[in-house]
Amino acid sequence: MRPTHLGSLSVLTSLFFIWGFITCLNDILIPHLKAVFTLSYAQAMLVQFCFFTAYFIVSVPSGYLVEKIDYKGGIIGGLLIAGVGCLLFYPAAGLHSYPLFLTAFFVLASGITLLQVAANPYVTVLGAPETASSRLTLTQAFNSLGTTLAPYFGAVFILSTAVKSADQILLLDAEQLSSYQATEAAAVQSPYLLLASVLFVLAAIFALLKLPKIQAETKTAVQHQPSQQSAWHYPHLVFGAIAIFVYVGGEVAIGSFLVSFLGQANIAALAEQDAGKYVSFYWGGAMVGRFIGAVVMQKIKPANVLAFNALAAVLLILTAIFSDGSLAMWSLLAVGLCNSIMFPTIFSLALNGLGAHTGQGSGILCAAIVGGAIVPLIQGVLADSFGLQIAFLVPVVCYLFIGFYGWRYQKIASAD
Repeated sequence: MRPTHLGSLSVLTSLFFIWGFITCLNDILIPHLKAVFTLSYAQAMLVQFCFFTAYFIVSVPSGYLVEKIDYKGGIIGGLLIAGVGCLLFYPAAGLHSYPLFLTAFFVLASGITLLQVAANPYVTVLGAPETASSRLTLTQAFNSLGTTLAPYFGAVFILSTAVKSADQILLLDAEQLSSYQATEAAAVQSPYLLLASVLFVLAAIFALLKLPKIQAETKTAVQHQPSQQSAWHYPHLVFGAIAIFVYVGGEVAIGSFLVSFLGQANIAALAEQDAGKYVSFYWGGAMVGRFIGAVVMQKIKPANVLAFNALAAVLLILTAIFSDGSLAMWSLLAVGLCNSIMFPTIFSLALNGLGAHTGQGSGILCAAIVGGAIVPLIQGVLADSFGLQIAFLVPVVCYLFIGFYGWRYQKIASAD
């Protein structure tokens, strides 16, 4: 790595940390908002619906915008939009408005989407091409560090005060109610004001940094003729997009319901603040597993490792569904370890052999992240109808498909 790029890479790595941190903080805010607004599970999952729908809506426009204002401008713009999203949490909490909260989540996620579209290419140019993979691994590790620390931070600052039930609120007089609502609002306002400050400071730092220009790829006169006319004609890409959809959906759904799950009397009967801290084990497992998987996949085919991890996730979730106490609790938390290698493995397998259609295929896979909006909502509806524990059958179906994709990958790919 060139010494002149060390500082730039260090600041760039902080972006991966911050968007992982912010995304995972949703898992803590969901149970808080559910209690404050006395929401059903399905209504609470609108948080993830609004957040991940932004990926689907904003990804393509972000790509066009970055082409106009360059990647550095995209990073600055993404940080500023995300900062504005964080600021919107202040009036949302003060006005006690759930729709305004949902708007804040969408704006915040829109900024993060633009940030990701702009930031990722810089990792590959800040140094020698032969070490690009190691730099990507490093930045992804810091992203996982953010997702691991966020639940603990949120549990300490957002879930620090017990939320009263609807019946308890009815017993409060006007002065007590005003004081209670102010306390609950402050629990959300302060952390997100801090995050907004961090994002704006990072935007200022990037505005001052001199980053290398990334030139758009030019088409050579002689180009390899792809075997298909579109990325959609590659079955392993189409199946891979479905796998990304269900993977992100399953991972987010489990994380979103963990605090509520651990709070159930037959599981761990944990208070929200204590349960929130345990969510760090779920995301921390993904961080640890990423390093283990990187070593394992040098010896074993990635598709086989993917199938194994998916099957292990299915068995762990079924154990959590049909058991109680510590066994159920730790079985569900251990799914994070299985998640570790799934996203990058599915992504790389799906893009393998696409040639000139790689860019289109990548866009399709990114759009499939919208699974994080749809799957948790489906699980929320089932939780309201049949109970929280049995609703975890939804992620089971998700991981079964991922296992099928890994198991049959060679045959699917050979059908192209």
